[in-house]
Amino acid sequence: MSTDLRNAARAGGTSWDHAVDLLVVGSGAGAMTTAICAHDRGGKALLIEKTPLYGGASAMSGGSLWIPNNHLMAAAGVDDTPAEALAYLEHITSGAVPREKLVRYVETAPKMLRYLSERGRLRMQSMLTYTDYYPEAPGGKPGGRSVEPDHFDARELGDDFARLREPALQELVAGRMSMTATEAHHLLARHPGWIGLTAKIMGRYWLDVGQRLKSKRDRCLSLGNALVAMLRRSMLDRQIPLWLETAARELVVENERVVGVVAEQRGRTLRIRAERGVVLAAGGFESSDAMRKQYLPNPTEAAWTTANPGNTGDAIRMGLALGAGIDLMDDAWWGPTTVVPGEDRARMLVIEKGLPGSIFVNKRGERFVNEASPYNDICKAMYAKHSPQSPCVPAYMIFDATYRKKYPCGPFFPGSQQPDWALPRRLKEARYLKKAATLDQLAAELGIDAAGLKASVARMNEFARNGKDLDFHRGESRFDRYYGDEKVQPNPCLAPLQAPPYYGLVVYAGDLGTKGGLTVDAGAHVLRADGTVIPGLFAIGNCSASAMGRTYPGAGGTLGPAMTFGYIVACDNIGT
Repeated sequence: MSTDLRNAARAGGTSWDHAVDLLVVGSGAGAMTTAICAHDRGGKALLIEKTPLYGGASAMSGGSLWIPNNHLMAAAGVDDTPAEALAYLEHITSGAVPREKLVRYVETAPKMLRYLSERGRLRMQSMLTYTDYYPEAPGGKPGGRSVEPDHFDARELGDDFARLREPALQELVAGRMSMTATEAHHLLARHPGWIGLTAKIMGRYWLDVGQRLKSKRDRCLSLGNALVAMLRRSMLDRQIPLWLETAARELVVENERVVGVVAEQRGRTLRIRAERGVVLAAGGFESSDAMRKQYLPNPTEAAWTTANPGNTGDAIRMGLALGAGIDLMDDAWWGPTTVVPGEDRARMLVIEKGLPGSIFVNKRGERFVNEASPYNDICKAMYAKHSPQSPCVPAYMIFDATYRKKYPCGPFFPGSQQPDWALPRRLKEARYLKKAATLDQLAAELGIDAAGLKASVARMNEFARNGKDLDFHRGESRFDRYYGDEKVQPNPCLAPLQAPPYYGLVVYAGDLGTKGGLTVDAGAHVLRADGTVIPGLFAIGNCSASAMGRTYPGAGGTLGPAMTFGYIVACDNIGT
């Protein structure tokens, strides 16, 4: 570092090892968006990431963004307005989020998306048939507000591809091949052309001979890996530095303003000054058992999350050390998960839960939820109805031989493609998938009440014949039907469970990440417990209490706000 820079970076007798305008802690989509926009406005930005891999939970996610009134909707002829989007958010958040924060999001999110698309490498496509999670609510839409990344060629990253955090295993075909969410739905529903699409995906993978000789990892990226790769390529275009294995340990305060960070880089202590501010963008605390047990409803385990193992709440604890307020710490981006032996992350049951011929039951063998509802709502119901007399955490997914033959489930292909005898040995030895000739025997295998289970199955079978779930209204919402089987009528989410053998999986109250964090205002400034601003400190993404409150507007309701408020921080604090 030059003498001029070192002198400029001195304050109160403290020497600094490095100085920037904006220091961003974390390396996910929100962090990268902040750095890109700060650079373009004339600021010097630096990202620091504590692990050897960049991308965080964003790289492991579906990569979609919930952006109301976005330009891709307009181009496709789908109508939306800020007023409709605001009405929708105000309705589903039920007053839990200040109106000014919702207004700022609705106004800014489309600008952020257009900016990164026009000025960066971001290439998104509209998910025109993927509904808002509550499409029947005031202002809800049947599709278009969620956008997902196009495929991205990893060769554009050069050597940086090796340092991109790998996608979640459940996002890959056979643990190898990538596909977009739109492609996955096309294949699941077996829409016309699905065989050709399957051949295209497989051909693309196996014909990349050079990569196949080196690694099984697919260089045709999709979902969260594609999103992060596009943003990383945008950073490389601008030569924005990203330091890996550099953990923020302490916020430095001078005259009541945050002016930098003490970090540890491969055993060496560094002091990094941030003239315009420090942006905490390092995710939530889902991988910290201690914080989960302190803040989340119990029972809970870090083993149940699908998210980044590096997300252990470090940034939230640094903010708390300065007296920051916290909110929503008992909440998460919930989703039912299955813990597969031999895999280091849980898998979320997104598609499986709404397909016809399956039910979720509690320890008493009773249904307690609309299984096809948004995954966030499944776990909320698990905890809301959990009691010593009627345990719902964990729950149990029950299905029959017809379901097993037709549909994928957890780590399994449909039985027509992967019969039981072909299941991996490690899963057989662990008795991961329970199987029995009768419901009585299956109940004994799972340790649940047999009479309750048989009664629940009998009632579901009656609903399936009539096409009406009188208990939980499964299949009535447009969202429910998105992951149903349109070939099953009269209700694509309902089919009887009547073909033995019967199967069961243990279902946990998992998550995509925690939702609670430091309280922030509409400019992402971190607030003290008394509501006053901590100057120089910002938080975005799952470090901050969610701008979506206790709800989930649609696919991308996590990443959309993270990137939007990162854009806001850069625009408000760098340049003119």
